Amino acid sequence: LETCYTSTILPRMLVSFLTNKYVISLNGCFLQYFFFTGLAGAECCLLTVMSYDRYIAICKPLHYTTIMNGRCCLQLAGGSWINGLLASAIVTSLMPQLTFCGPNEIDHFFCDFTPVVKLSCSDTHWIELVTFILASLFTLPPFLLTLLSYVYISNTVLRIPSSTGRQKAFSTCSSHLTVVTLFYGTLIVVYLVPKTHTLGDLSKVFSVCYTVLTPLVNPLIYSL
Repeated sequence: LETCYTSTILPRMLVSFLTNKYVISLNGCFLQYFFFTGLAGAECCLLTVMSYDRYIAICKPLHYTTIMNGRCCLQLAGGSWINGLLASAIVTSLMPQLTFCGPNEIDHFFCDFTPVVKLSCSDTHWIELVTFILASLFTLPPFLLTLLSYVYISNTVLRIPSSTGRQKAFSTCSSHLTVVTLFYGTLIVVYLVPKTHTLGDLSKVFSVCYTVLTPLVNPLIYSL
């Protein structure tokens, strides 16, 4: 997922930096947006699935192999991918209906929703509402479900009699919780918090966190 996720943005961005050619076609822009949002939505779902996996492993260890069998894992992973790409397809299918007749410079380092829609001459209220609803569904419920999983996990871990057992359980979860906080925190700020001038400038910095920083540190976090 993250190989595909970073490949939709970073290679194109690096080519622009190296060649000083910052041009992308309208269809190419929509295509980049489709894959980026679809894979980001899938990652939101997968992070929640991973928290559920840790909840079962720590809170119901004797039932783990029965509950998290191969079929269940396949359904959860496949459902995450399908939901993410389906939500992205809905928004991307609405974007070509917009009219672009004025400025054509995107104030961002990739084709994200808000910078592209700002360039449109037509009414964007409907597409902004649809995007806000989908962004809310893919960030807030998964984030709250993940936090709820960790509340149950923490209660279970604190009842473990040995300090070694508690340390082992917390180390299993801390890496995932670090990624979740970094990823969801920046997504919520960029897509759900009302935009101000200062926040608009900072949104590019926050975007670097979930497009570059999180995929970069994930192999280190999960392996170390």
